[in-house]
Amino acid sequence: MHRITVVGGGFAGLTAAITAAEAGAKVTVYEAHHTLGGRARTAEGPYKTNEGPHALYKGGPHWTWLRQRDLIGELAPIPPLEAARIRLRHKGALRRTPPFAMLKLLRRTPEQAPVDTDFRTWATGLAGEEGANAAAYYSAVALFHHDPGALSAAFVQERLRRATKLPPEAAYPRGGWASVIDRMAARAWNLGVRMETLSRVDTLPETKDGPIIVATSLDAARRLLRDDSLTWTSGRTVLIDLAVRTRRGDAFAVSDLDTAGWIERFTAQDRTLAPAGEQLIQGQIPIAPDASRAVGIARAEELLDLAFAGWRDRVTWRREALAVGRTGAVDLPGTSWRDRPAVNRGGGVYLAGDQVAAPGVLSEVSFNSALEAVSLAFDIRGRAGLDLKHA
Repeated sequence: MHRITVVGGGFAGLTAAITAAEAGAKVTVYEAHHTLGGRARTAEGPYKTNEGPHALYKGGPHWTWLRQRDLIGELAPIPPLEAARIRLRHKGALRRTPPFAMLKLLRRTPEQAPVDTDFRTWATGLAGEEGANAAAYYSAVALFHHDPGALSAAFVQERLRRATKLPPEAAYPRGGWASVIDRMAARAWNLGVRMETLSRVDTLPETKDGPIIVATSLDAARRLLRDDSLTWTSGRTVLIDLAVRTRRGDAFAVSDLDTAGWIERFTAQDRTLAPAGEQLIQGQIPIAPDASRAVGIARAEELLDLAFAGWRDRVTWRREALAVGRTGAVDLPGTSWRDRPAVNRGGGVYLAGDQVAAPGVLSEVSFNSALEAVSLAFDIRGRAGLDLKHA
């Protein structure tokens, strides 16, 4: 029987643990926090917030994997009337439809954007400057970067297509990410995985007893492995969570096409996230490396003023945070996911997480890297059905 140690009990760590246990390995997971989940934790209490969005994208391989194991649970569908309340800020005003020029970039064409050109330059050649900027800022909902137009055109195009696909790929597990994490933890437990919480790993264990998968943030992995090469570009995002008293006519979501930013009323599809009579809203506002958190808060409040009339007088609870390096990898022109820190670190050590060399959008990177780490660790790709196709 193989033995494996997983450092980190978030989405990537639990995926790795379940996959290895299903393949016959004896698995131990070490989690520094008192609960599992990592960035996929849902806050306890009357307001069930997550560090970032509550959505899973249906188009990735993780969706099939989770479905096959009944790990997603009940979904909270978006009511049609709420879906019609998506608004766009363009040229300072709230609108129902995007600028016509932006639509040129949403057409399903076989043209693949280049890796080595920035999105703004490439898209301007197809749709003009206005359409390119609007499309770039809209894509921020899936990449959390203050200037998506400056990133690799291929990287942004994939996220733009996924974010605007019809029918929408975004799905919302009822109760937030915690419901998925709880199911994954139960699955791991039933497979015999040993899970130790409040167990911070400061020194890497010996690999003589089996491979080690480090499923932490890239910053934490760099410190643990004492490897200064473990770096990659990410974003800085201001998160603002609000509970407000319910009012008819509030928008469901607002996308800022003048600069990067997104606000969503999560109780529109899942009433369990806040007490009766209250709505839970989250703003995700990417900011530049030298910008203060106050800049992001001010921009979030501008969007709230446009789409949630009288929100200041309706607030019952508020929380603010700044996510730095916790929003996944972004690829600059001339780079792709293949250039990120490799999963295989040598000597029986492997990385999993959302900033390593694996394809996908948002949580799909964590999932794909976790499967790749297990398959490389035990050379069980064929036996365990881990035929991960890198696109």
